Amino acid sequence: MVDYKFLLASILKQLDEGILVVDTDANVTFYNEPATNIAGITPEIAIGKNILEIFPDLTPETSTFYNVLKNKEPIIDYVQTYMNFQGKKVSTVTSTIPLMKKGELVGALEIYRDFTQVKELSEKISNLQSQLFKKNGTEKIYKGNGTVYTFEDIIGESSGIKKLKEKALKIADSSSPVLVYGETGTGKELLVQAIHNASRFRKNKPFIAQNCAALPKSLLESILFGTASGSFTGAKDKPGLFELADGGTLFLDEINSMDIELQGKLLRVLQDGIIRRVGGTNTITVDVRIIASTNEDPLKAVEKKILRQDLYYRLNVINLNILPLRERREDIPMLINFFINMYNKKLNKKVKDISAKTMEALCSYIWPGNVRELKYALESTMNFIEGDIIALEDIPQHIFNGMKQGQTIRLESARPEDIPPLSEALDRYERELIQKAIENTNGNCAKAARLLKIPRQTLHNKVKKYKIMWQTKI
Repeated sequence: MVDYKFLLASILKQLDEGILVVDTDANVTFYNEPATNIAGITPEIAIGKNILEIFPDLTPETSTFYNVLKNKEPIIDYVQTYMNFQGKKVSTVTSTIPLMKKGELVGALEIYRDFTQVKELSEKISNLQSQLFKKNGTEKIYKGNGTVYTFEDIIGESSGIKKLKEKALKIADSSSPVLVYGETGTGKELLVQAIHNASRFRKNKPFIAQNCAALPKSLLESILFGTASGSFTGAKDKPGLFELADGGTLFLDEINSMDIELQGKLLRVLQDGIIRRVGGTNTITVDVRIIASTNEDPLKAVEKKILRQDLYYRLNVINLNILPLRERREDIPMLINFFINMYNKKLNKKVKDISAKTMEALCSYIWPGNVRELKYALESTMNFIEGDIIALEDIPQHIFNGMKQGQTIRLESARPEDIPPLSEALDRYERELIQKAIENTNGNCAKAARLLKIPRQTLHNKVKKYKIMWQTKI
């Protein structure tokens, strides 16, 4: 028989989120808070108090609990800033749902997590961008365009890279939207910055990048479109990224992770070039070139209904596909030499070369993390190496593990039956990485996602895909 009380206690212990339950009068009946102490109150004090007593600067109009109890409709991923019980300003992402029993409302439940640091960081970035790209009268004064890469930084001589650079150069001066497809680590932003800097009309204007998977819908919307004073608790008149990128390029990374409703608003901007701040009534005309990227096949994203079909058609006017490193292995030696020279300067090393055996091993490894993984593998190697020649034993351990598990192929001597399907090899490696991350974080989902540097929802999806069992030690 399942011990549900023990199970619930185990779940609550692992959560990074806080949980609040109120009755129909918005009085607290249950309260569980992680170590972050977001609400600034203990369960003993919280139980029995009205939610407005705990958060005194909220009102029945601005409280998510009061709104849910009144309308009996859930509010999902709502970002708000307020004073907690101790008078400390905090920002949270909350999901509040009505609790129904036999058709009758009996209360509401809210799950919330701390977003203070992320919101403060986004405001600092927004303010910095505003200072860099601020307008003075009718003239724009730019102190920099927000980029570091040009086409010269795209390393490779393979036919795939040459064709990509030729195609990208042809459309640099165009104002048409661009959709870039490439696996994680292939260098999508590098390519996009190169396009921006090759444009005669936009290279002296701002380049702004935003990862669509990093923020919940409500916060991402306000960052993209800006906010009008009073649109939500603590909101001020603030320009969004569309306004800050006026005349330049706005790069929307992982567009397939953007909320479907928000994708519809983006489509309208692409069609008419007009935006409206969140909570505002005035329309603003902007001249921004949109370049979006996806780390999975766009057509598959459309089939899975995570990318709107009409938005796909609008973005796909120009499409650029960056090949994964395993499909352009002839570029690996050139990249390795480039990174050796780079880290010799950065780390004050004097590495002269790499052994033939080591080069062969690195060229035959499948590089699931692509150029980014190669770059950081070389950085790790260069930090620890003592000699001036990179040997096989200098390679990071996970590369060795990949070789032992058959994830490298000696192409000149491999038998056809020894070569596994590429998708199968990639899935196996990804599954093993996720399992290792879960083990190393004792089954803590949030920590595992941070370790893998992927959104938590992406981790949940992959755990479900590979049917991985969570292993938590209590």
